[in-house]
Amino acid sequence: MRALGLDLGSVRIGVALSNTEGTLAVPYQVIHRSKDRNGDHEQIARLVSETEAERVVVGLPYSLDGSLGPAARRALAEVKLLRKVISVDIETYDERFTTVTADRSLREMNLSASARRKMVDSVAASVILQAWLDHRRLESRSDEGRDENKEQHA
Repeated sequence: MRALGLDLGSVRIGVALSNTEGTLAVPYQVIHRSKDRNGDHEQIARLVSETEAERVVVGLPYSLDGSLGPAARRALAEVKLLRKVISVDIETYDERFTTVTADRSLREMNLSASARRKMVDSVAASVILQAWLDHRRLESRSDEGRDENKEQHA
């Protein structure tokens, strides 16, 4: 199952893409926000179609205490609008610290500040998407274990 990951920033939208098996996320591209939010959403919808993504995962920037702050509420409002133009399921996933993680990874690669700025959003989107993929895989393994236990006790 191919998924598209989004890191919704106010200036740029980081985009990541999973492989078709749904096991690995990679940075894909950065969309520079225009003054036309609908146009930005149409661009995302085209990416969903072009990549044959079956799901979109949007990073939700919870506050450090786990509450929904202003940034998370803005993201949820944008997800609501995205659902009007994107035909596949859209899920949100906790994105706390993903930009920090992405920037740290890019620093470790000894990239210049300008190179990091160009890539950090798509790398952050891949961190979000990879975490979602890993969580999904762990949940399915956990569900399989419960099913096996039920069969053994039946």
